[in-house]
Amino acid sequence: MISVVLARSPQPRMVEELPLQLPDGATIAEALAMVGWALSVDGSEDSMWTCGVWGRQANPDTPLRAGDRVELYRSLRVDPKVARRERFVGQGSRNAGLFAQRRPNSKAGY
Repeated sequence: MISVVLARSPQPRMVEELPLQLPDGATIAEALAMVGWALSVDGSEDSMWTCGVWGRQANPDTPLRAGDRVELYRSLRVDPKVARRERFVGQGSRNAGLFAQRRPNSKAGY
């Protein structure tokens, strides 16, 4: 028997963790089936969870080892790069990054 932890975040700022005892050679899909967690969020194929072990993406048929933490990830609503660009545009170049703090009587960007 091996001990693993299943973790998922069904909503923002909410995490569910379940410790689980599995037989040797069990896969991620078997662990999820044992606790009743499906890989699809609402039953449709286009809203699937992504699974991983300790932050690294893994397939559902990946065998588990003792001490693994199986994580289910929701898909991102917005690309992080796009969100950062939009925040920067809203703040302006004078209020973000290297230009946020400027020494008195200095040139812009120094």
